[in-house]
Amino acid sequence: MHTSSANRDSRSSLLSFWPRVREFAVPASMIETATARREAGDWAGACAAAGVDVDLHLRSVARDLATRLRADLRHLAPDLLRWHLPRIAPHGLLRPGLTIALARYHSPGHGDRTPLHLVVRTPPAWADAGQRISLALWDGSHTEPTARRHPHPHPSRRFRLDLHRHLWDARRTGELGDRAGAFPPHDGSGPPSVPDVPGTERGDHRLAVDRWAAEAAILLRAEGRGPGGTVSVRMGRRRRLLLHLEAEEDQTPRIAAVTADPGRSTAPVLPDAATWVLPDLDLLRTGAIEPDRLHPLVARALVPDPAPPGPGPALPRTGEGAAPERPVECRGARHRIGLVDGVLAPFDHDAAEIRREELLVALGGTPLPCLQAIDEAHRRPDCLTGVRERLDHGDIAGALAVVEGLLGPEAVLRDGPLRDELEAAARRRITYGLFRADLIGPGHLRRRTDPLRPVDPRPRRPRRPRRAQPR
Repeated sequence: MHTSSANRDSRSSLLSFWPRVREFAVPASMIETATARREAGDWAGACAAAGVDVDLHLRSVARDLATRLRADLRHLAPDLLRWHLPRIAPHGLLRPGLTIALARYHSPGHGDRTPLHLVVRTPPAWADAGQRISLALWDGSHTEPTARRHPHPHPSRRFRLDLHRHLWDARRTGELGDRAGAFPPHDGSGPPSVPDVPGTERGDHRLAVDRWAAEAAILLRAEGRGPGGTVSVRMGRRRRLLLHLEAEEDQTPRIAAVTADPGRSTAPVLPDAATWVLPDLDLLRTGAIEPDRLHPLVARALVPDPAPPGPGPALPRTGEGAAPERPVECRGARHRIGLVDGVLAPFDHDAAEIRREELLVALGGTPLPCLQAIDEAHRRPDCLTGVRERLDHGDIAGALAVVEGLLGPEAVLRDGPLRDELEAAARRRITYGLFRADLIGPGHLRRRTDPLRPVDPRPRRPRRPRRAQPR
């Protein structure tokens, strides 16, 4: 399944795409709860609040690595990690089927053995309900259950965050501004020279070309290849480049040449987080988003001295539902509908009149405009788009809060698009649970359209070919 990366879209589409992602993908309630639990020392509770399933056992880790691993877990900001994970167009969902390395742990005395990796995994697209992710350890084998059921258990060379700890480690978030190129160099040398990139326009705002030399040097040192060498850059399907870096130990790295990559290069791949400009930085520069709508750790790193908020109440956001009382033109008069005893009801019609009108509707008559407005709110409300986006990004509590704020906590949903969306979200969550339990796979979904049907996890024996019968 080919997925379109959000970074390859045009500027206009990015400015409409990322604000919606920042509004719905990581809700403020998730950030507040995960931050409170992390600061209290409950890293597992912070992961639970941020929709992260923990699939690791610290007791199985060697003692010389367990101390370092526990320290990283205590400072893991799972909500910040979710904020920076790669996403795909057009809805901004997490890029499916990825294994992303967060840290690598080399044990002394183990020679050339594969280092232990702390990884985060995104589920495949057919089981991405709730947009939940999992945290696990990978030692180079495929014996763990989470690795067996994942389509790509090996850490990705392109999507990796072990060289970008400032995107998930609460101790390193202050480095975001410098690593993203938000501030000029401290030595006053000015921006580095930008090389010509084949196949792109000069000064393409999406590519962080001015940071490629420094990031390539970090990558080469991490791979043990020295400050200079060759790095591959992947900018999408069939768009690959080779950066030839010249650098000495005490000099600023410089890109000597940029050539086309035929696709057979064994050079290390520049991480995607270093290839593209940070979306939040682009949104701030264009004025498409305010700093107070960013993640607090991101806003603190990119806007060290934010301007004080202006006076006046905050305006409601689009798609959040209507006011408690709404006017309705009903038979030449201006009536109101709102919440009464936990349900949406008309204010200007008594109970006897409502019963008569409901009986008339049951017999095929036309309902009152007030009842039509209530019925429309139950089936296709104005906030349906916001509810759908919250459900797509896994914010079940936020979606239900919007519905209850509009219809009331005692409302009974009626047949229509709103109920269909909620039921579809529930079915997708069941599919994700079966995937986590290793009871269902993409082959089962192709054979069965109902995920509630029991699935036999045992492999089927191949059928023996029939022998030709003599005539």
